Amino acid sequence: MIRIPASFRSSACAVLALAGTVPLALAGDPGFRAQRTDLDAAQMKRVEEVTRPTTDFSRAETYEAMESGAATSIAPVTDDAFSQPSANLGLEGEQNFHLGNALFRKLWISAPSSTQASDGLGPLYNARSCQSCHLRDGRGHPPENDTSAISMVLRLARPAATPEEAEAIKTHVALNFPDPVYGTQLQDVAVPGLAAEGNVSVRYKEETVTLAGGETVRLRKPDYTIKNLGYGPLGADTTLSPRIAQPMIGLGLIEAIADADILAHADPDDRDGDGIRGRAAIVRDHLSGKVALGRFGWKAQSATIRDQAATALATDIGISNPDRPNAYGDCTDREPACLAMPTGVQKRLGDTEAPGPILDLITVYSQNLAVPARRKASFPETLRGKRVFYESGCIACHTPKYVTRRDAAEAQSFQLIWPYSDFLLHDMGDGLADGQAVGMASGRDWRTPPLWGIGLTETVSGRISFLHDGRARTLTEAILWHGGEAEKTRNAFASLPKDDRDALIAFLESL
Repeated sequence: MIRIPASFRSSACAVLALAGTVPLALAGDPGFRAQRTDLDAAQMKRVEEVTRPTTDFSRAETYEAMESGAATSIAPVTDDAFSQPSANLGLEGEQNFHLGNALFRKLWISAPSSTQASDGLGPLYNARSCQSCHLRDGRGHPPENDTSAISMVLRLARPAATPEEAEAIKTHVALNFPDPVYGTQLQDVAVPGLAAEGNVSVRYKEETVTLAGGETVRLRKPDYTIKNLGYGPLGADTTLSPRIAQPMIGLGLIEAIADADILAHADPDDRDGDGIRGRAAIVRDHLSGKVALGRFGWKAQSATIRDQAATALATDIGISNPDRPNAYGDCTDREPACLAMPTGVQKRLGDTEAPGPILDLITVYSQNLAVPARRKASFPETLRGKRVFYESGCIACHTPKYVTRRDAAEAQSFQLIWPYSDFLLHDMGDGLADGQAVGMASGRDWRTPPLWGIGLTETVSGRISFLHDGRARTLTEAILWHGGEAEKTRNAFASLPKDDRDALIAFLESL
């Protein structure tokens, strides 16, 4: 018997429940879409029918193999599987995609330089290009044996220290506050003539978990430290949060999911009594000043792809852009040597190191990286694993499917997609806690990551690193780290017969 979670109510009903989900003042904000207005009644009914979780596991669902609808890539599976354009882009769209791809891979250099429009790196930074972190547009990994942490960053933050700062967080003006010396992120590289901020070191302590049937799994818990701090000690209340780069596929489609369809699964007061308390991450768009639904980043701290791109350019690479115009990136006033370095701003090109068209094209590229088609969606082992996935309660957070908004960009408009995420915040327990609050997310909260493409992680990235800090080396390890709201589901998995566990993993590997 498959129990459909109570959160899978219709979008229309979800709107009626908003009072317990989102502050009423925000639900009425013109920047916050609390209702679907892009569909008529007949279309809404059809969408509700199509997105209802299946109870038939005898065959694959219609269009299930095309995980991102008409945008799905059917290119041969290689290590470039995550770097394909949406299949339904027109000629102009493809041209802009490839221009954005070139900029995504662009290696920035320190200023001043004879190379036009390529300088301005840093002065403190983590990577020289977007592609350096998102290698082949895939998942990052933690440093091993004190090697480079290029595809993982260490976020730095402290809680509010004054009533004014607490109010800024409450009203979504701020997410948290930077370390007074090192800013929002540890920069482990610097331009010539400048000292880096420090280096990340990780050590693991392992423990053995025994599953039903006697199978054992070794879990590794990381301990992060910073070596060679270049500018003095960290603040006493600064928290460290390691974050590996996330896959870039399907982002435009995630952005095109209606707010109301995500809110339909929120249940912060656990009204249905299932122990799952998904909460919407409400953020404030720094350009419009309006509140919006956070859906990107490990703690759902960004509402749009453009904001993600602008912040990464400025913070990870140190490249100013129209949305983040500080040419010194994450340098603070406690780092005067950094603030004394030259920048790459060239007045003939504008007031920032990356002019508007660069940010526009990187955003277009990020919006249109295709999700690869499913493999083995109809195989008996996959279907068995899908049934186990549903019966174990995984879909309470990993919502299987949505139909995107009709008023989205053409390539993302009205597509049936299968991301397997509710894009909400969940308490994942002490084992995964980083102790760092980000806006509405506590130090135990994480956004449910989408699962599409997860089976191609090793193919694309050359290694397997799951969870926010890459500690899990297998999908089984990743599941066993689930705690908090997901502990019941984790225990259900651990108690399954080995054949059922293997089938569930086979299902995930097909995504």
